[in-house]
Amino acid sequence: MAQHADPPPWVADGSWRARTTEALTSISEAVCFLDADYRYTWVNVAAERLLARPASELLGQVLWTQFPDRPGAAWQESVRRARSTGESQHLEFFYEPLDRWFEMRAHPVLDDLVLFFRDVHERRTLDEERAAESSLVRAVLNALPARTAILGGDGTILTTNAAWALGAAASAGRPAACGTGDDYLAACRALAAAGDPDARLAVEGLEAVLDRRVPSFSLDYSPPPAGTGKAGRWWHLQAFPVDGGPGVVVTHTDITDRVRAEQQAAWQARHDHLTELPNRAALHETIAGALAEDAGPVTVLYLDVDGFKQVNDSLGHSTGDLLLRELATRLSERTRTTDVVGRLGGDEFVVVARDCDAPAGELLAQRFRAVFDDPFELAGTRVSVTASIGTATSDPAHTGPDDLLRDADAAMYAAKSDGRDQHPTSTRRTALEDRRAVDTHLPDAAALDELTVSWQPVLHLPTGEVTGCEALVRWDHPRHGRLEPPGFMAMAEETGLIVPVTRWLLRTAIAQARSWRADGHELAVTVGVGAVHLSSGTLVDDVLGALAAGGPDPEGLVLALPETALARDPGPAVDQLRALRAAGVRIAVDGFGAGHGSLAVLASLTADVLRVDRELVRPLPAGAPAPEALLGAVAALGAALDMAVLAAGVETAEQLELARRAGCTYAQGDHLCPPVTGDRVGVLLAESRRLRLP
Repeated sequence: MAQHADPPPWVADGSWRARTTEALTSISEAVCFLDADYRYTWVNVAAERLLARPASELLGQVLWTQFPDRPGAAWQESVRRARSTGESQHLEFFYEPLDRWFEMRAHPVLDDLVLFFRDVHERRTLDEERAAESSLVRAVLNALPARTAILGGDGTILTTNAAWALGAAASAGRPAACGTGDDYLAACRALAAAGDPDARLAVEGLEAVLDRRVPSFSLDYSPPPAGTGKAGRWWHLQAFPVDGGPGVVVTHTDITDRVRAEQQAAWQARHDHLTELPNRAALHETIAGALAEDAGPVTVLYLDVDGFKQVNDSLGHSTGDLLLRELATRLSERTRTTDVVGRLGGDEFVVVARDCDAPAGELLAQRFRAVFDDPFELAGTRVSVTASIGTATSDPAHTGPDDLLRDADAAMYAAKSDGRDQHPTSTRRTALEDRRAVDTHLPDAAALDELTVSWQPVLHLPTGEVTGCEALVRWDHPRHGRLEPPGFMAMAEETGLIVPVTRWLLRTAIAQARSWRADGHELAVTVGVGAVHLSSGTLVDDVLGALAAGGPDPEGLVLALPETALARDPGPAVDQLRALRAAGVRIAVDGFGAGHGSLAVLASLTADVLRVDRELVRPLPAGAPAPEALLGAVAALGAALDMAVLAAGVETAEQLELARRAGCTYAQGDHLCPPVTGDRVGVLLAESRRLRLP
């Protein structure tokens, strides 16, 4: 502070004290005059209140005794300094005896010292609270990891946190590069005017928050790094109003790790982890999108590696994985830029070809077959494999991905059935698709009463009498008409549907036998049982359940099991057939002589009838043994095992005579009687139990 200057004339003439004390008497600040020994020479009313003593008791007293404090207190030193230096002093101090803050000003005037005291406790406390609050806000702002700025009502930055300042240099040209005093909103508007869509959305959101039209605003954006044109880090911009004021708090949070993790998870959900090709879900979306584009036909190629299981079994799954990865690379290299290669799983791959008609799809399939021309080098091992490929091209019947994938899959299986390393013709593919259509409808056939039974009589050759009938199932398909067993039973066997169909056939056959018995005809009914039913483990329960439901005596039921099924898994078959024979059911071995079984298995079965394979009844190639000799050997075997022998498939008079000469017990075939309805069998039996023999 400035040194006290020479006093004005009115001070020099001695009148200054009177005039000054008169002016200071009623002011709110405490004022006292001190002499050279720091004794009170005058105090005003405010000083009397502050010191809680009247002026009469204060005058002549020393300042320190009436305003006590610890020795060397800052305000005492300030008073002494004013006296010793002749310079005015100003100080705010906390006076412990009164537990309050005071402001003191000391002014030397000639030989006197004028002291001003003012209670600033309320103001000082409020300032400290504000400072503490400001410090807390600053600490909170700096503790936030997100880049944070507080904007005024006009969009100008009022303050920022430490993270904002650190990140400003890396945000050159972006609003986040602005500092305190810069117009953040104007920077956003400039970017929006330059064509930045994220900046345009930010401007709209910020203006809405500033105008209090919305409670908050947020935006995820990824500004390209300067000069790269590529996506850089991801940020989450959020703006919300300041309570009780016109400002807005803006934060920029780095969400790059989260976004990339989400992108990686989304990518993994749509791609095969081994080959990194699109998976089934992604392929469905690709096909659906291609069909919706209506930019020409879409062809789907379904590829299955021939012999892949052998690679896994012989070289290990790690080598198999190498093969799949290498195959994925080769397939991708052979596609057009608009095509998509994907993996369904296992060794099955799919190619989706846009704007590709059926002929072009055939050429594309040939190109993919060439992928396998060169052996695969896998961890030092050369592996040669082939593939079966099926194609399907969109048309009005293909309304979705499932349709195309199903038909391409059917075509691929047609290729496998024709031999490996194949691509099926359209005719072969159509036939297989017809079989798939049958398979789709087959589970509902019995419930819709579409299944029927035809009966083919069995003739006892020594007497010429009809002693039984074989139940032959037929299917009156609503689209394909009447289907004979070859048209659907093989597929029923493949899919396991043969089991419910056979259950239905058992119930139907037993009911028909009961009807014949009521008319006085004792006939055995033969029902064929497939290998799948035999291996299902339910055959015994299914047969006994059908008999218990109202059938004839068990001896009236003959179960015909194919020799191939008995040869495949003889152990369980023997156990089940023994249980059935113990219950009285008769057993026939069907197709005997086809070369699949063994005499040991046959002997263990103790079956009742050997149904000779029809190939042994037909004329044999030149140089083969005489048919009569073969049939004679089978008849002798049957007699040795106490089994009757039935010649099936007798279609000519010569074959019938052959069966008689060879010693067969029974015969069955179209020459004797083609399959007829149950009613027709009843009529024949009513006329005569004998059939006319040639």
